[in-house]
Amino acid sequence: MAGFKQFLLRGNVVDLAVAVVIGVALGAVVTALVEDLITPLIAALIGEPNFAGLTFTINDSVFLYGDFINKVITFVSVAAAVYLFVVLPMNTLIARARREPPADPTTKPCPHCLSKIHLEARRCAFCTAELAVS
Repeated sequence: MAGFKQFLLRGNVVDLAVAVVIGVALGAVVTALVEDLITPLIAALIGEPNFAGLTFTINDSVFLYGDFINKVITFVSVAAAVYLFVVLPMNTLIARARREPPADPTTKPCPHCLSKIHLEARRCAFCTAELAVS
């Protein structure tokens, strides 16, 4: 029983459970976005809110191509919503977090010729002027 308890309390299992719960909630939000906002917008532009009634028949077999069109529109809408509202903002946040602070300078300008020299240099390599040690 102790091994099972240790397995359940490992970070991977808890992280996965949290991810599933958040994924289900996000799925509901994205579905509502598509059904309540994007689909009516498409219906306003095209004039047909639901393509499920579009069919054709061959030898008593009914082909529901309208339902297929609905599913394709829903898939593309969900994919676009996830990309625009989840993936793109997360990539932006990760890129901002990964920015490295500027490195400490290793050179300084020579006070005589203004060429770049090492911070610890005692003489300029370009104009050979002696430099004060700081």
